[in-house]
Amino acid sequence: MKELKGAAPAMLLEAAETAMGYGAYRQLLATLVAQGRTVGPDQSDEMVAYTKLNLARTSRVEKTVKPAPETLKVLKAAPAMTWLVITEPWCGDSSQVLPVLHLMAEAAPRITLRILLRDENLELMDLYLTGGSRGIPKLIAFDAEGRELFTYGPRPARAQEIVMDNKALPVNKQLVKEDLYAKVHAWYAADKGQAVQREIVSLLK
Repeated sequence: MKELKGAAPAMLLEAAETAMGYGAYRQLLATLVAQGRTVGPDQSDEMVAYTKLNLARTSRVEKTVKPAPETLKVLKAAPAMTWLVITEPWCGDSSQVLPVLHLMAEAAPRITLRILLRDENLELMDLYLTGGSRGIPKLIAFDAEGRELFTYGPRPARAQEIVMDNKALPVNKQLVKEDLYAKVHAWYAADKGQAVQREIVSLLK
């Protein structure tokens, strides 16, 4: 798929109106886990297990990650904007990135966080491809008029490097999917949400 320039202001404003708040998204995640299912047509044991694991990861990030002093300073001064995040409950990167974005938005008086499910919003998702793929989570920041300010995602630069470095190896030397995921999530655990904060602060500045 060809990467496009981004959504029209009216499309972003409309998407934000129909999107969930973080509380509703967390309730969805908890409900899915309680019911032993996930979203979408793929209800395989693997996808259900990812969703359950992501609830645990999300809860851990919420309890352990704190906004850094520099992060708080920039967030308190940030102008009014909406952060629209496209994601899915089974997405591992989302379980590490989205709760950090929530903590940041909570500390910013003029930033509103809204969340859309990717597979229910492919028209919008396809305007924000990463290297031709529907990588999530994807953050689109825009002002009150729907003018795009910046985008972010699907993962911090170092985590993306781990994924891309593995992809660049000969096929017989690449980590299998589960081992690659384990390596990426080990990095997230050690980083404690600091990279997301630094990278978003840089975009806000």
